[in-house]
Amino acid sequence: VPGAAFVLGVVGFDRRLEDADAVLTGEGRLDAQSREGKLTGEIARRCRAARVPAYAIAGQVAQEEIERLGFAMVEEAGSPEAIEDAAERIAAFARQ
Repeated sequence: VPGAAFVLGVVGFDRRLEDADAVLTGEGRLDAQSREGKLTGEIARRCRAARVPAYAIAGQVAQEEIERLGFAMVEEAGSPEAIEDAAERIAAFARQ
């Protein structure tokens, strides 16, 4: 069983997705590997299939992957300032 599918099964992601208005996830770097079995890519795929918007916060973003992954919005937060203010930035991103 692929790791991402296993983890999402354990937490009941699909059941929770049925009641979700949106999903917020994060990763150190969003890139081509995100589509190939990483948890964030699997979350984006399942959200797309369920027509639930998915939002991501990442330390670094390969811009060409945002559309391929299907995120509604991505916040790149890899600067030292962003890391220091992580909690505030996540809250602001969620409000947005």
